[in-house]
Amino acid sequence: MAENRQKPVQQSPVTVGQFLKVGHDRLNLELAAGEAGLGRVIIEPMVHRPGLALSGYFKHFAKKRIQVLGMVENAYLSSLPEDLRVQRFEEVFAQKIPCMVFTRGKRVFPEVSRVAERDGVAVLRTDMVTRHFIHAATFVLEDLHAPRCKVHGTMLEVAGVGVLIEGAPGLGKSETALGLIKRGHALVADDLTLLRRDSNNFLLGSAIAVTQYYMEIRGIGIIHVPSIFGVSAVRGEKQVDLVVTLKRQGEADAELDRTGVEEMCREFLGVSVPQLVIPVAPGRDLVNLVETAAQEHKLRLSGFVAVRELDSRIKQHHVGGGE
Repeated sequence: MAENRQKPVQQSPVTVGQFLKVGHDRLNLELAAGEAGLGRVIIEPMVHRPGLALSGYFKHFAKKRIQVLGMVENAYLSSLPEDLRVQRFEEVFAQKIPCMVFTRGKRVFPEVSRVAERDGVAVLRTDMVTRHFIHAATFVLEDLHAPRCKVHGTMLEVAGVGVLIEGAPGLGKSETALGLIKRGHALVADDLTLLRRDSNNFLLGSAIAVTQYYMEIRGIGIIHVPSIFGVSAVRGEKQVDLVVTLKRQGEADAELDRTGVEEMCREFLGVSVPQLVIPVAPGRDLVNLVETAAQEHKLRLSGFVAVRELDSRIKQHHVGGGE
């Protein structure tokens, strides 16, 4: 079959500036010093507490990770004479770390700010408790480093199932989505969906930021879904559980599985997702068909597969001599 071409999103290296931008709201991050260092690349999407490196021991030091200074590190550094404290930071910065983060709202030592400005190392601060920051920052970094691609398709949450509807222009993807929204289901993205693969190898779909929550309906124009149907009619991001491919009646005949025995899949970013091909013809109720497809997929996940149950009943019927 002719597949929906995936448009890879350029996976540029993640910089400290990008981390700060995303982390401004999610991690309460702010820049304390070293603005010139915002262009540095975060090679390993993890955070690290420098520990012994602050005493001058750098064997096995994880220099490719963001360095985090919590209450213990801050207390140790406060106990040092200023000249020795400066020396320790100069040694750490010489390792070419991506950046350094002070947690718990701790004040950045003035002399450290001077060294950071001189050496071009970004120093950030947050009022979050260290362990909470490390946990949340790990998710932010995984998100920033996750493989991504764009696909033409409309995505919804239907009965709790993430459904990506794809097909040629003019087949009614957006109109089908609109009908599903009116039945109480929720829009994730219209026309163009951004996919990313997370660290658990799940495929997640969301809208492009600029078009999030908007739909284009032919004959009506652009609509803002939550303004018409309420905030419950939209979702920010959803796992892709099922791909529904709309095909014109004649084109779909060769791929049509009348019983549901054959299990088809679509692959995005190396993740296989179950697929159904639905023929489009005048008079077919696509809203009802897609809704039923999502409910049937949900039932299959519980272990009940209608065609197998029917096949078992037929075999028992023949064995029992029934007519």
